[in-house]
This record gives sequence, structure tokens and C-alpha cells, in this order.
Amino acid sequence: MNGSIILGIESSCDDTSAAVIKGNRILSNIAASQTIHNEYGGVVPELASRAHQQNIIPVIHQSLTKANIQQNEISAIGFTRGPGLLGSLLVGTSFAKSLAMSLDVPLIEVNHLQAHILAHFIEDANPVPPKFPFLCLTVSGGHTMIVLVEDYFDMKIIGKTIDDAAGEAFDKIGKLFGLDYPAGPIVDKLAKTGDPNVFTFSKPKMDGYDYSFSGVKTSVLYFIQKELKKNPEFISENLNDLCASVQKTITETLMLKLEKAAAEYQISEVAIAGGVSANSGLREAMLTNKEKLGWNIYIPKFEYTTDNAAMIAMVAQLKYERGEFSDLSVSASARYDLEESFTK
Repeated sequence: MNGSIILGIESSCDDTSAAVIKGNRILSNIAASQTIHNEYGGVVPELASRAHQQNIIPVIHQSLTKANIQQNEISAIGFTRGPGLLGSLLVGTSFAKSLAMSLDVPLIEVNHLQAHILAHFIEDANPVPPKFPFLCLTVSGGHTMIVLVEDYFDMKIIGKTIDDAAGEAFDKIGKLFGLDYPAGPIVDKLAKTGDPNVFTFSKPKMDGYDYSFSGVKTSVLYFIQKELKKNPEFISENLNDLCASVQKTITETLMLKLEKAAAEYQISEVAIAGGVSANSGLREAMLTNKEKLGWNIYIPKFEYTTDNAAMIAMVAQLKYERGEFSDLSVSASARYDLEESFTK
């Protein structure tokens, strides 16, 4: 890694984030979250884009201040082009283009999903980074996929969800339980004091390495409706066990396909990435497979699991070294496929 200083900007959903990286060492990683969406039980796109407009300048200022970096020391600007909410992406893209133009430095577009995977190469993300080739289970509120990673810029999706993402399933099921948004982390917290074997929910049977989580949600819904007719207090009396049982179902579904892929591709280097990689049940399952299957596992630090600009800066640094720059005509892309970013 060289000593180039890159400013990364992330605005794909409801977190405004800016980070400064030198080589692969993060000098700052600042984020502003938007709590207003909690009132609506989900992210409201128009409110998200407005909040990004309010937050982006203070967040970038804080990031540069913490890194002790002046604007004239920046080598390039990296930004999330997509995928994500178009209005949110437009704020980050427009600001990145303007700043790059004013500083006369290169502009570097980054695929958000690729950034989640390559966050593993940030200096303090892991004791050692993954070795190529490796498998990465990328799980978040909007995406669930198994990616075969041959190199930094050679990735292939071998399995993905055909409906809900795993994080989306956690949030929707948590909502059935009356939990606040985002429900996923609350389900995880309550599951720690619950019994995962009390309740059994159906697991989808999909061919290949693809996933489906809408059936799990429906299974929980019908079960809850039936039990509430018998006992109106059923959820409150069994909440922790319900959360633990749901977490076990989703985690086992995720791991089943990952184990299958690792065996069939004969790969023992296995990583997880994305917001749901912070889930304690998934992390425990990875540790179990390290012992049971002899995997070399890679679990990123919590701060690099959720949407953050450090991972954007990491990819931008790798692209900077290769001279892969974007021109000012680049536009935000709500549906920016992972593999599309490698076929220019």
C-alpha cells in the first residue's frame, strides 16, 4: 500500500459517513445516523436525502479534523455510487464531484457491496486479511449473497436471496413482535437470554446457493397469530425464546448454503460482511465452523460491519493505485450490481 491519502464518502441509505485513509490505515471514520426513521418503522427516502444534505459537510469536516488532514493533502475522493437509495446517493455523489473538482483531484466511484467485502483489508479490520480465493457471506438489510472473491477486483456472486434479505427478515419479524425499528439488533440482544430450541420455524429449501427468507417471516406470522388467539400475552411471555428461535432459524439457513459452497468450491477461507455480520448468532456459527470444518474465518470489527466510509475509502485506495478514476459525468446508480462494477 502506498501513502496516498483518500477521503471516502458514504451515503447509500440513512447514515452519512466520511473517512480518511492513508495506505490501508484508517485515520478517521465518522458517521451521523438518522434517528427520525424510527418513528416510521423504516427508512423514509425523502427524509434520508434531506438529512444527508444537512450532515455531509459537518461529517466531512469532523473526519478531516480527527485525521489531522488539510484538504490540500487529499490525493483523491472516493464515494459510494450505488447500490442504495437514489436520493441519498445523489447527495454523496454530487458533493464528491464538487469537492474533487474544487481540489483538482481524481474522483473514484465505489460499489457499496464490494466495499463491504474489501473492508477486511483495512489494517485493523482483522489480525490478518483473507487470502484469495475466499468466500464472503455478505448480509445486510438490503442484500444477502455468497460471493466468490478471486481478487480485489474479481468477484462472482454464486448465490443470493430471491426475495427478502436476512436483515430485512430480522426487522420484519421483530416488528411482528412489537419491537422498535431497526429490530434486528434488538432481536439479537433478546436472543442472548432466550432458548433457541423452544420454537421451530420452517426453513426454505432452495436449489444451489440461493436464499429465500419470506417463507420464514410467513411461518413466524402464522405461528404468532395462532398462539395469540389462545393467549393474548404469548409474545410478551415468550419474547426472548421467540427471538432466539428466529435467530437460530435465520443463522442456520445462512450457514447451510455457505457450508455447501465452501465444500463444493474446496475453499477454507471464509468471511462475513455487512450489517448482519454484527449478529452474535452468526458470529458464533462462524466460530463453530472454524473448529468443526477447519475454516480460516474473517469477522470484521463492528465499526466496519454497518454502512461506513472507511470501507469506501479502502476500495478507493485500491482503485487509486490502479489509476481507475471516474470522470465528472458519473451518476449515482440505485441498482449498481456488484459484478457490473468489474466490467467497464
